[in-house]
Amino acid sequence: MQIQEEIKKGIQAAFESLFSHNITLDEIALQPTRKEFEGSFTFVTFPFARISKKNPVETAELIGKFLTENNENIKGYNVVKGFLNLEISDNSWIKAFESSLSENFGQAKDNGQSVIVEYSSPNTNKPLHLGHLRNNFLGYSVAEILKACGYKVTKANLVNDRGIHICKSMLAYQKFGENETPESSGIKGDKLIGNYYVRFDKEYKKEIGELVNNGKTEDEAKKEAPLMLEAQEMLKKWEDGDTETVSLWKKMNGWVYQGFDQTYATMGVDFDKYYYESDTYLLGKDIVDEGLEKNVFFKKDNGSVWADLSNQGLDEKLVLRSDGTSVYITQDLGTADLKFKDFNFDKSIYVVGNEQDYHFDVLFKILKNIGRSYAEGMYHLSYGMVDLPSGKMKSREGTVVDADDLMQEMFDTAETQTKELGKIDGFTDEQAQELYKTLGLGALKYFLLKVDPKKRMLFNPQESIQFQGNTGPFIQYTHARISAILRKAKQLDIDLSRAANIENLEPIEAELVQLLTSYPEKVLEAGKDYSPAIIAQYAYDLAKEYNRFYTELTIFGETDEDKKAFRVALSKSVAQVISKAMGLLGINVPDRM
Repeated sequence: MQIQEEIKKGIQAAFESLFSHNITLDEIALQPTRKEFEGSFTFVTFPFARISKKNPVETAELIGKFLTENNENIKGYNVVKGFLNLEISDNSWIKAFESSLSENFGQAKDNGQSVIVEYSSPNTNKPLHLGHLRNNFLGYSVAEILKACGYKVTKANLVNDRGIHICKSMLAYQKFGENETPESSGIKGDKLIGNYYVRFDKEYKKEIGELVNNGKTEDEAKKEAPLMLEAQEMLKKWEDGDTETVSLWKKMNGWVYQGFDQTYATMGVDFDKYYYESDTYLLGKDIVDEGLEKNVFFKKDNGSVWADLSNQGLDEKLVLRSDGTSVYITQDLGTADLKFKDFNFDKSIYVVGNEQDYHFDVLFKILKNIGRSYAEGMYHLSYGMVDLPSGKMKSREGTVVDADDLMQEMFDTAETQTKELGKIDGFTDEQAQELYKTLGLGALKYFLLKVDPKKRMLFNPQESIQFQGNTGPFIQYTHARISAILRKAKQLDIDLSRAANIENLEPIEAELVQLLTSYPEKVLEAGKDYSPAIIAQYAYDLAKEYNRFYTELTIFGETDEDKKAFRVALSKSVAQVISKAMGLLGINVPDRM
């Protein structure tokens, strides 16, 4: 904020004038004044007593007096112990407000850096579920926030489309499918294939049970079950390029991709670049050779290749099997090189659950040890799992909460709630359906994004859809309320240019302007921390503060035309910033409710 920068310069000048000491702007921190005290910003003087050679209260008094006399932003001050609370002039807030009217408000200039955000990373043996929703919403939002911070952003999706888990679905379809298709069954492609993944597990468990009954240990039974042996054989055939196997793989994956596309469209997320594991799983072997030459890796007697990271707080990590086949880390090393070659990124962010913390720690350390300059810019955006009141989900047992089903449940809940509250008067059926989707998806996204990404969370659909409290619909409703005010102002032909004539602000107006104009800071903070939760909290605080303003002051009942115009203009700016902030979360805000 411009005001804060000017105050910091004023404090810097105070130290030079009063104490003959130069301090840098970086040493000066301002924080919002606590609600129970007068003022907008607080400067803590305790750390500077050694410079002033006075106690913190005296130091604060001297600086406060200096600022009041020499800085036009400061109209007054008060001191509480060593806390200097600064009161900002109305004229300064009015100037700050004018900056919020810019179309580019909250959009930083191009910083010349590029970032690739990889998220979603689905498996083609099952539909997307609740966990994928947090992943996709988080990845999309972080990408949008980084764009607003001035980065050139590429959204990437690495699809896990090969491996033993894919062959399980393929084998089950081959054995039990009877040429079923999404069209013949009326089942969405990704769900159809997911059904066969569940079917494989069911039949596999039967075989394990029979083998255990015949005297095998459970571990022996798992390895020797005919279905597992057939799945392993199918994977070998796929890797050898067997025509029939590859043809089945392409057909089934094609069905899954059609299903994914529909789900992504409903979610409102997109991607600029797709990578496929079937194209990348052999990458990385050259890096293993390079690592051996550089003594970053070592070879064991059986021919397997390892990285010894024990001197970096980890242990030994396999990077190539004894038979020369890749493991996940091999592929990820190669894919990291490929991504850098494709996009020459400054930052590469992996949005992946916290169960993979160790994997990414190893990956990044190996890349640094090999000497990849881009490794410094790599970051694992680790997030916690999403739980439901009913407990943990398991894909292979078919107990996951399907993403499509959950989104539809949210739309239905939004419809019920909205009808009960009578918020669709005058809507056509088509408009009403669109509103239910906007509210339902907004509620879902907001609930999943308002929690710090690192925290595990419990998702409560009923709580998320409420129109009061820290929810998406509350913020959406505030935007709709302001839109109605702006429509009325247009009907009354209120001249918004008169807002420029305003000279004095009511306390609530000044507080609302202060919060409104802090938006660019919040965007930069969210980008620095890769945390949409910061934007979510800001949007809620702004909506809450606007509702307080709306309750305390009249708009259309105001007799002073300049004040009336200012309050309409302030409302308009708040609506624009709410729309921008929610847009960074991937949430649309309605103009009518």
